[in-house]
Amino acid sequence: MADTKPKIVRRSQRLAFMNTDQTGSTPKYERMTGFTTLTNSKEPKEYSRQYVDEDAERSDVVGYAPSIEFSYDRHTNTPVHDRLSEIHDKELLGDDTHVDIVSVDRFTEDTQKRCKATRRTYAVIPDTDGDGTDAMIYSGTFKSVSELEEGYATSEDNWKTATYTAGAIPAG
Repeated sequence: MADTKPKIVRRSQRLAFMNTDQTGSTPKYERMTGFTTLTNSKEPKEYSRQYVDEDAERSDVVGYAPSIEFSYDRHTNTPVHDRLSEIHDKELLGDDTHVDIVSVDRFTEDTQKRCKATRRTYAVIPDTDGDGTDAMIYSGTFKSVSELEEGYATSEDNWKTATYTAGAIPAG
């Protein structure tokens, strides 16, 4: 019998992976390590109105402008940090700031080691660097460029990298 007792989901069970191979035909999703902040904000767009025959206002969500605030301690020889720092330090513009990020919910892992995941393209909006005295800290915001795509992820190396597949997890 399966354990059906509710368990708290730890923050460390939601992993983020960024495509670090911008030129290849096969994405290389590498784990985003060394981040001290990776906070998702939905930023819903609302349509609010009050009808003359009602005492209360109504609101509907009509869109989203998702973003992720980030901060990381800069490490060398880390492809994710190298890519983000390049965008920041060289003050890149337009499509050169776009990155693909896959978010993987490890707490949904099935018996075949597949986890629910989503993928979205973001523009990297740099903010600051150099904060702190112990480590070089970079911060900024990822702002959505594409629709959210649902799929699943697997890993062959204990989640250092991930393979993302769009669509539902196959039965069985």
